[in-house]
Amino acid sequence: MNTTPPNRCKAWAQLAAHAESWRNVHLRELFAHDAARATQFTANAPGVRYDYSRQRLSAMTLRLLARLLDERGFAAWREALLSGKPVNHTENRAAWHTALRAGNGAPVEVKATLLKIKELVDSLRTKKQYHRIVNLGVGGSDLGPRLLVDALADRKEAGRLDVRFVANADPLELGRALEGAAPEATLFIVVSKSFTTQETMANAAAARKWGAKSFYAVTANADAARKFGATEILPIWDWVGGRFSVWSAAGLAAACAIGFEDFERFLSGGREIDEHFSTTPLEKNVPALMALVGVWNANFLGAATHAVLPYAHGLRLLPAYLQQLEMESNGKRVDRNGDAVDYATAPVLWGMEGSVSQHSFHQLLHQGTQMVPVDFVDLAFDAVLSANARAQAEALAFGSDDKGYPGNRPSSTLSLQELNATNLGRLIALYEHKVFTQGVIWNVNSFDQPGVELGKAMADKILKGES
Repeated sequence: MNTTPPNRCKAWAQLAAHAESWRNVHLRELFAHDAARATQFTANAPGVRYDYSRQRLSAMTLRLLARLLDERGFAAWREALLSGKPVNHTENRAAWHTALRAGNGAPVEVKATLLKIKELVDSLRTKKQYHRIVNLGVGGSDLGPRLLVDALADRKEAGRLDVRFVANADPLELGRALEGAAPEATLFIVVSKSFTTQETMANAAAARKWGAKSFYAVTANADAARKFGATEILPIWDWVGGRFSVWSAAGLAAACAIGFEDFERFLSGGREIDEHFSTTPLEKNVPALMALVGVWNANFLGAATHAVLPYAHGLRLLPAYLQQLEMESNGKRVDRNGDAVDYATAPVLWGMEGSVSQHSFHQLLHQGTQMVPVDFVDLAFDAVLSANARAQAEALAFGSDDKGYPGNRPSSTLSLQELNATNLGRLIALYEHKVFTQGVIWNVNSFDQPGVELGKAMADKILKGES
């Protein structure tokens, strides 16, 4: 598999030359001269339509990007990812999160854990021994399940089985999560692969001091969890990275809130995208196209940031989830060979729910001096939200005759017909495979996080008085 720097590839030089000819091309011209553009630059994955016609590119751009992907050895990298080979070379591990949602094709241990999750969820939702469930985790042990609950949990059902999340070591968050709760009727789910995560274990200790009696654990360190007093311990394997763990037992709290059937639907949605990513030709392969568009914007058009704007309140946490997924995965300045890179990797990702942000930072998107590519997530079933999403995309692309609204601001739109468990699984898996594909192009390991580890180690030294 290719681990040379991408800017040594022939296609990279061709793309750089090609980009020069696009500096002054306006999206108005592209649509005026090509009546088929709106349909030509679209692709469909299960349940999702990807419209990238408002990106500043052409069919030639895509051919050159596809050539670059081929030169990077993408097919071999993709096969290695999906078959569980050790693509995480710094830790000599697989990144086999797709196995967690593989259904009948999943490893035996994954199937057994899913059965255990079902047993626990059904018991907790039926017996209602606990009136509140509090998930203690941080990063991937928090963001994914928190997103699922916020997007999918029926509010009346959640009122009977109240699921909350605590990630911050600041006692205020735990205090708010425990307001009105009784220790004997509260279950804590401690999610930490190592069972040593500083913030998570500080919150677990605080919960015990509060009087908590009931703890479940999701961890790879069963001995430590047992010593802590966890009565149920579910595994998480070394080939599951934290930011890819929502599909695993790390999603137990979410499954309690949305029900196991919807959790299975969530898994099935991800599985459908895995199949699409594995088998669909590049020109219609949505996550691969998302990756190529992002590389074009970041490396050849100079975009330093990227906004994600979901037009649905239920997806308000999606940008925060994607910040970890994209920037922790590909925010690297050292490549697979340990050499410093001299090209851009992951852009800064930011955003919030679009119908609110229209009254905030969209001003900069439309009239600011920097180009910010946008992903709109359009829930097509809601006429008002959908109209606003489409209007913003068109205004960014075409502007107006007033020179204060120049347009030519690139965006893509991901359209879903409904916000449900299956579609949320599809959406998250699309972005996962986008991130992996970009990591292949940029020659970075998308599955380690040395910058995170450095900060943790320094904080430990400060707390021990060593620094």
